[in-house]
Amino acid sequence: MASGEHEYRIDVEWTGNEGSGTSGYRAYGRNHEIRACGKPSIPGSADPAFRGDASRWNPEDLLVASASACHKLWYLHLCSDAGIVVERYRDEAVGTMLDTAAGGRFTKIVLHPHVSIRAGGDVALAEALHHKAHEKCYVANSVNFPIECEPVVDTIEV
Repeated sequence: MASGEHEYRIDVEWTGNEGSGTSGYRAYGRNHEIRACGKPSIPGSADPAFRGDASRWNPEDLLVASASACHKLWYLHLCSDAGIVVERYRDEAVGTMLDTAAGGRFTKIVLHPHVSIRAGGDVALAEALHHKAHEKCYVANSVNFPIECEPVVDTIEV
């Protein structure tokens, strides 16, 4: 694995000017496009609670998705190294944010990965590797709130 410093360049362009800019809180849209070189655009907005478009990704969705995806990628890597063959992986992650007059913040994210490994694989080790994946996850190591993991591991015949 490559070590050292890595840089990520993202372009976020606001597309919500409805003719009068930000002349009033209700006068502008929250829509934007998130881009990175060589990748498809992500349509973004605010959470609907903050006048956003529910059909678009909001920053809170993306934070929860980042934590889930980072954990998954480390987990698959560790399983591969350990000889555990993962056949399916699905996470139904839930992030909780507290919004107050003083500002908002995430209080936790709970990952709920459901993993199916090939029959004959070591279920106990597959469960334990979630803890190791959490320790290695770049996103989990970067936030100031807990990310919990409640995995389910089963086996399937292939």
